Order: sequence, then C-alpha cells, then structure tokens
Amino acid sequence: MQTNPEIVITGAGVVCPIGVGVEPFWDSMLSGRSGIRRLDWDGDGQLLHPFGGAVTQFEPGRYVRPRKNLKVMSREIQMGVAAADMACAAAKIAGSVDPERLGVVFGADMMVTELEELVGAYRACLAEGKVELRTWGEKALPEMFPLWMLKYLPNMPACHIGIAHDARGPNNTHTLGEVSGLTALAEAFYVLQRGQADVMVAGAVSSRIHPLTMARYCALPLSRRSDAPAAACRPFDANRDGMVLGEGAAAFVLETRQRAESRGATVWAKVLGCANVFEPSETSPARRAQGIRRAIEKVLKMTGLSPNEIGHVNAHGLSTVDDDRFEAWAIHEVLGDVPVTAPKSFFGNLGAGGGAVELVASVLALRHGLVPPTLNFERPDPACPIRVVHREPLPQSRPAALALNHSASGHAVGVVLAAADR
Repeated sequence: MQTNPEIVITGAGVVCPIGVGVEPFWDSMLSGRSGIRRLDWDGDGQLLHPFGGAVTQFEPGRYVRPRKNLKVMSREIQMGVAAADMACAAAKIAGSVDPERLGVVFGADMMVTELEELVGAYRACLAEGKVELRTWGEKALPEMFPLWMLKYLPNMPACHIGIAHDARGPNNTHTLGEVSGLTALAEAFYVLQRGQADVMVAGAVSSRIHPLTMARYCALPLSRRSDAPAAACRPFDANRDGMVLGEGAAAFVLETRQRAESRGATVWAKVLGCANVFEPSETSPARRAQGIRRAIEKVLKMTGLSPNEIGHVNAHGLSTVDDDRFEAWAIHEVLGDVPVTAPKSFFGNLGAGGGAVELVASVLALRHGLVPPTLNFERPDPACPIRVVHREPLPQSRPAALALNHSASGHAVGVVLAAADR
C-alpha cells in the first residue's frame, strides 16, 4: 500500500512589522518587542485609525530583480516577492529543481491603489468642483500609468514570484481573507503529495493600513488604545478592546523529505496535515466557535495525533471580545490545557498575510524548542479558559504545533507542524 510522502519546510522568509527576515523576526518575538506604533497620518479615530502594524526598514530593491520591475509592483507585491526570495535563498533551491516541477501558491487580499496615482485622473474629470464620472474614459485614463492595473491585481504576487524563480509548475492565488495564508500552504502540501510538483513556494501577503482600507474597516471592533499603541493588541486578555490592523508577508519552501535529504537541504519543520472547514457565521457569529472546533478535530483525525501531543496552539487571537471567546472555547473543548500563543499581539491583523506570518513563529518555535509569548496578556478572562503563554518563552515540550486561522465569513483552517526530527 502506497503511503503519502512526508512534506517538509526547507526555507522561510518574512517581511512584517517586527522584522524583515526570520532572524530579526524571531529576536523581536523572544524579546517581546512590538511592531505596533503610531502611523504617519493624522487620524481622527473615525476614518483613519491612528496606529497599526507598519513594516519599516524594508528595502524592496534588495529582493526584486531586475529593479525596474518595482514600477509594476504595489507595496504588497514587493513584500510578497521579498518574502519568497528569502525563503528560496534559505532553502537553496536555485538550480536544484526542474522549472516545470516548481510551483507557487500565494494568498492575497484585494489591493488598493495609492491615492497619488489617481490625483491626475480625478483632476482631469473635475467640472465646477465635482468629478464627472461620465468623462472618465475620455479624460482620466490618459492620465494613468498604462500598466496601472497590473500593480494591484491580487494574483500578481504569485505571478512575479513565478517569473523571478522560473517556476513553471502549478501557480495559484487564494483571496480568502484571514485564512488565505494557511489555505495556500495547504494547497502546496496537497500538490506535493499528489506528485504534481517537486517543490512549492507557498505564502501570503496583505496590507490593511492603507487609508482606504482603514476607512473600510473602521466599522469593525478596532482597539482605541491610541495612548499606548504597543499595548493595544491583547488577545485573550480580560481588558482587550478590539483588533489592530497591520501589513506583512511570509513565504515557505515545501518539498518531500526524500528530495530534501537527497540534496542535503536543512529541514526546518514537517507539515503533518491541514484541515479546511466552513461554518456559515456572518449572521450567527457564535457558530464561528463550531467551525474552529471542527477544524481542530478534523486535523487531529487526519494526522492521527492525540490532544496531548500538541505542544502549542498558534491561535488566531484577534483581540476582539467575542472572537477570542469563541476561539478559546473551541481550543479548550478539544485540547484542554494546551499552551496557547497569539502572534497578532506583536503586529496586529495582517489580513491575508497574517496566517503565513504567524506560522513562521511556530516553525521557529519547533526549530528552537521555544514557544514565543503573547504580548500584553496581563489579566486572564474567565470567558477564555485557555493557558496563554505570556511574559517569557515556554520550552516546547511536545512534538507538534497547531496553527489556527478563521474568518468572519465562516472559514476555519488548522495546520499541524512537527519538529524536523520527530
């Protein structure tokens, strides 16, 4: 009887508010250094939120080649390409794989145009102080960059990564909100198990701190702790008051263990299984808890693991009153007193890119034997009966980690990783 090949991670890259590269990222997590800060605009708390998780010290020209390609890449695309470049460099896959057997699957949100790119177009359509949309085709389009649309299509991160690394195998994009990163990794996992590729680059990218995006999300439960931004995102804490928005990207190189060992690659972690479920919850948010529970149960059954083999849960940890309560209930019901860490406390809700960035924390936790703490957890909430790792890192005493993400629309995803030598 043929068994499925073992799938491993041999490289990772990250661009996020707490670091560009896995080393700065991991140092920030172990040091308890937040990436949430006041933003550059003057927000009034209604349309423009005054703080968030912004990426700083990012030099896209170091990762995008040729540099002229930068002009057809939005900020999100640049971050995604950079994360993938780091992952491929870490895995040392250049020249080691048939291009037709190298694939890419990436998650992304809808991308919003930079406002300055539209100024000339809008001004061309002004008539007596008002924009005449009926003249847009005639007057506005000539004022816009001819390749404008290519800068903002959500499938372009996967396309540019494919071009940059001559990946001619499977290429796909997921736009499923907060679960996009984990579903992208899950698809890469199954593509490899089916033998449709030898190596896959999987990850996700998004930014939710663009002014127009901020305006869209202002109706959601956002934290109002503008006096202390670094303390604003506090998953599962009794004094949490809402989520924080941010931006970021992460990518991983996946391949079979047999192939990795044959070329002498370093295995960072193993992917044991992935579960993706849907529980309609837009009209009944409490059903979200059932979806999360089903995802946990399904991935445990798929991997054959018992709850006591999970060393830590990498929680969605949104930092809203209800969402954390639903997730904590699901974790407690299935896994009991398992240690839980919530990486969003460091950088906020990154949207589609969040799950991938958060997963880097668990990959490194398994590699280094330490579970990073949750920031800002000071007062336990009786409505969240889980053991939150806080104050300092916790030794990873069990062989596996479970990463969770879910979305307001009802998707819930669980991915189980294990240490390389398990």
